[in-house]
Amino acid sequence: MLMQVLMFVLGLAALVVGAEVMVRGASRLAVSWGISPLVVGLTVVAFGTSAPEMAVSIDAALSGSSDLAIGNVIGSNVANILLILGISALVAPLLVAEQIIRQEIPVMIGASLLVLVLALDGSIGRAESALLFVLVIAYTVYLVVQSRRASQATSDEFSTEIPASQWDRHWSVQAALVLGGLALLVLGADWLVGAAVVFAKMMGVSDLVIGLTVVAVGTSMPEIATSLIAALRGQRDIAVGNVVGSNIFNLLAVLGAAGVVSASGLDVPEAARNFDLWVMLAVAFACLPILLTGREIARWEGAVFLGYYAAYLLYLILAAQQHDSLPAYSSMMLSYVIPLTVVTLVVSFMRRRRAAE
Repeated sequence: MLMQVLMFVLGLAALVVGAEVMVRGASRLAVSWGISPLVVGLTVVAFGTSAPEMAVSIDAALSGSSDLAIGNVIGSNVANILLILGISALVAPLLVAEQIIRQEIPVMIGASLLVLVLALDGSIGRAESALLFVLVIAYTVYLVVQSRRASQATSDEFSTEIPASQWDRHWSVQAALVLGGLALLVLGADWLVGAAVVFAKMMGVSDLVIGLTVVAVGTSMPEIATSLIAALRGQRDIAVGNVVGSNIFNLLAVLGAAGVVSASGLDVPEAARNFDLWVMLAVAFACLPILLTGREIARWEGAVFLGYYAAYLLYLILAAQQHDSLPAYSSMMLSYVIPLTVVTLVVSFMRRRRAAE
C-alpha cells in the first residue's frame, strides 16, 4: 500500500512538473518561430495545461481501463468549473471577457452535449473519437485565424503568459524542455494510472469513481495553479479562459485521442451515462446564468461553486458505498439546494439590472 501511495504521489508530481516544463518550452519555441503570443496563449498554454489529462487517459485506454479514461475527463471538467473557478473567485472576483461568453462557453456546452449524445449507446467508438479529434483541430485553426483580428490590448494581455528569461532563449534548450516535459508526462501517467487502478481494487470502488475524484483533481493541478496565479496577478479573464479552453480540449482532444488509440474505442460505464455525464453538462450550462448576470463571477458565486463540488464528491462517496442515506441526500439536493440556487441567481440578476439602470 505504501509503495502504491508513493507511486501515485511521484506520478502526480511528474505530471505537474512535466506539464509546466513542456508548456514553457513549447511557448518559447513557438514565439521563437515567429508565432504571436496571442496564438500561443490561446492554444499552447490553454491546451498544455490539459496535458496530464491527455497522458493519463491515453495510458488508461491502452491499458484497457476505459472507465478511468472517461472518469478522468468528466471529473476534470467538473472540477475545472466548480473547484477551480470557485477557488479563483474567492481569491478575487473574476471578470469574463465578452469573447468567452459569446464563443468559448457555447463551444464548451456544445462539446459537452456532443460527448453525451455519443456516449448514450454505451461506447464512444474509434470513428466517433476521430470526429472529436478533427473538431479540436478545426477549432484550433479557427482560433489562429481569429487571432489575426484581435486588438492590440488583447495581444498584450496574452503576451504576459509567455515566460521571459535568458537561459532558455536558444531553440535547442526549448526543444529539450518540450521533450523532457513529454517524457515526464508519459512516465507520470504510467505511475499514476497503475497506482489508481490498485487503489480502486483495494478500496472496493470502481475505476470510474477513482477517475472522477482523485485522478481528476490530480491531473487538474496545472489548471489550478495557472488560474490562481492569473487571479492573483489581476489577469482575471485569463483565469476563466484557461478553464474553459481546458474543458474544450479535454472533451475533444483527450477523449478523441484516447478513443482512437484504444483497440475498440471507449466503453462508457452505465453510472457515467446515467449521472456523471449529465452533471458535467449541467455544470457547463451553470456558467451561463452567472456570467449573464454581469460578466463577473463574484466571491459568493465562487462559494456556491465550491459548495456544489463538495456536494458532488459526497454523492460519489455515498454512491460508491451504497449508503442507506443516498436516496435522502439525492432528494434533498433536488428539492432544496438546486431551487435555492436558482432563486438566488434570479435575485442577483434583478439587482444588477436595477443597478445598471
